[in-house]
Amino acid sequence: MDNQITDRLELAAHFVNSTNSPIFLTGKAGTGKTTFLRKLADLTHKRFVILAPTGIAALHAKGVTIHSQFLLPFGTFLPTREPEGNFSNSGNFFTQFTLGRRHPLNMARKKVLKAVDLIIIDEVSMLRADILDAIDYRMRSVKRNFEEPFGGIQVLMIGDLFQLPPIVKDHEWQVLNKFYKSMHFFESQAIRQSGMVYLELDKIFRQKDEKFITILNHLRDNEATAADIAFLNTFYKTEEEIKNLRDTIIITTHNYKAEEHNQKELAALKTKSHTFEAVIEKDFPESLYPIPKVLELKEGAQIMFIKNDTSGFSEYFNGKMATVKTIDGDEIMVRLADSSIEYKLRKEIWENKKYKVNEETKELEEDVIGTFEQYPIKLAWAVTVHKSQGLTFDQAIIDVGQAFAPGQVYVALSRLRGLDGLTLRTRIQSHVINSDRDVVNFTQTTQDQEPLERLLSIHQKKYMTKLLESTFEFGEILQAITVFNKDFGGSTEFEDPEMQKAVSEIYEGILQENENTYKFQRQLLQILQINDEEKLLVRLEKGSLYYAKLLQESLKKLLIHAGEVERFTRSKGYLEGISEIELMIFKKLTEVKKVTFLIPAILNGEEIGKMDKVNQELIHLRLSLAQAAKQAAKDNPKFATNKTGRKKKEKGGAKLKMEKGETYEITYKLSRTGKSINEIAEERGLAESTIRSHLAKGIAEGKVSIHSHMSEEEIHEISDLIKSKNGDIALVRQEFPAKYDYGTLKMVANYVEKRKDEN
Repeated sequence: MDNQITDRLELAAHFVNSTNSPIFLTGKAGTGKTTFLRKLADLTHKRFVILAPTGIAALHAKGVTIHSQFLLPFGTFLPTREPEGNFSNSGNFFTQFTLGRRHPLNMARKKVLKAVDLIIIDEVSMLRADILDAIDYRMRSVKRNFEEPFGGIQVLMIGDLFQLPPIVKDHEWQVLNKFYKSMHFFESQAIRQSGMVYLELDKIFRQKDEKFITILNHLRDNEATAADIAFLNTFYKTEEEIKNLRDTIIITTHNYKAEEHNQKELAALKTKSHTFEAVIEKDFPESLYPIPKVLELKEGAQIMFIKNDTSGFSEYFNGKMATVKTIDGDEIMVRLADSSIEYKLRKEIWENKKYKVNEETKELEEDVIGTFEQYPIKLAWAVTVHKSQGLTFDQAIIDVGQAFAPGQVYVALSRLRGLDGLTLRTRIQSHVINSDRDVVNFTQTTQDQEPLERLLSIHQKKYMTKLLESTFEFGEILQAITVFNKDFGGSTEFEDPEMQKAVSEIYEGILQENENTYKFQRQLLQILQINDEEKLLVRLEKGSLYYAKLLQESLKKLLIHAGEVERFTRSKGYLEGISEIELMIFKKLTEVKKVTFLIPAILNGEEIGKMDKVNQELIHLRLSLAQAAKQAAKDNPKFATNKTGRKKKEKGGAKLKMEKGETYEITYKLSRTGKSINEIAEERGLAESTIRSHLAKGIAEGKVSIHSHMSEEEIHEISDLIKSKNGDIALVRQEFPAKYDYGTLKMVANYVEKRKDEN
């Protein structure tokens, strides 16, 4: 690591990419925490999910809620194996015991959590210690690793502890105080066990005025002087003076005060009232609504934008003020604050998403499950301190005379770019300026932390040790196959002898390498210890090639077996079990391939980045193995007739056989009736990605019309992209992971190929 690195954002990226330590990335308002989160997708080679404590915070972070990802019940988690009845008779408590039994994870979420290397939690100041411990328990269970916090994966927590605190009710605290000193996330048992790197961003981008920055720092650290307060109070204005201010929002403490003021000002306008209802598609619960479903506006209304401009022209930003000039049907013209520019509003779309593992490529993907479409504005004569978090204002009227929570005065003032936009509606009293004592004490203890450059070096060494130990360790795969055989009766599942022993042969092939693998691990660790870098890299290269070949062969055998099973049965549970083993082998293969790049990069102090080339090679490998396996299953003469396969059910049992061609034909038939991909998936009880795969095949065979499922514009756009990548859809997928799934790209690729053949 270059000791000259001073940029904390760059340092944060190094900690994420070249260590496995838990990280708390914090900083004062306006220091770039959100910017770092936005850029992280382009900075890291790790597979990650973005989570947040609330729905609105999750929308803002472009992630999902913690409760949704981990299927946590709403209530209070107690970090113990004991039944909750030992602590409370209330129904809203749950423990490790009840979490695992009454609220199990489904297969889709398990797959996602097994695939991740990194969990990112935004707005961590709101995260309670008990919920972080629930996450810890879930991850240990999913990873089958109860020895390490979070099952051995990295956790990046982002937020400012001097902003919104966690909420706990008195009756909950009466039980929780038996386990925690306070409800802040840093008191969780998982973090107390693992420790964490405290990384505070120190460069402020929002404010430039040094005097304002100094006062904000004093407020934040509970060190505001009488002179600071006196200076701030020089910005007080009377109600008469405030009346003349334009394009200025009031930031107040209570929700009812903001709502009353907005409604009073709206009612005072003599212009006609217009309402605009949001368009909500599929799954978008009310708890996620970024603004009310019905928006009431009048000409002359003061509004603010609640989203950054996604058009690329940056006409507005989250918090930008404006005034409604004209409303003509659905056409709304607004005048942007501090300019004479008039702008025609257009609707924006918010997405409710979940994470999933793509069955074709085994990549982690975002799946949009619902949308909310509305004009990205809200009435803005007033807003609460709570809802102003994350916003930036050029000017605002601060009304915090009734501040009731720690940090409210600091949060309200820090929304402003500078003192020239500040107006106080009520004078600030010293007794309302307070910070959470637990937070102040915690922050003070971080001053004893070693210098970050030294810490980076220490944690990089630990990470390299962990990489060398875990990469060449196959116990997790062996354990998964053992559980699978137990669940599905092992060799008794099929009539054909080869199918009976297929999974067991993979198990034996990996198991017989155990002793050699252990010796290889020890050897690598000894070489690392004596710092013989050249020898380490040579041994690593050879070992990686050897084990990559072993895993590729295992993966191919498993895929062939899956292809054989799929041709003769619809046993969803069995195939899901195979899919889980496949995911674990592919993940291990990914680790083996990547370790030869990671270790040298860390040793040489190089930036690691996304490792796009390795990822593309792995996607190609997975797709080619799958194709070869399908062909091998298809060409096997034994399966020319439908005599081999799963044993017949006992009398009265359901018949489970279905030829592969038949399942495709059902999809084709439903497509020809005019049903959408979503409707076909729901009717057939299959994933949309599976249906797209069916349709791609049907398009190639001329049995399905692509125009039934895609517009000409979409087809042209995607075909141009495929052409630009010389027909390589994996490269298109890599460049636009959130925009195009593999099935859609395959549909267009097959359509283009079919047209070439016809011409």
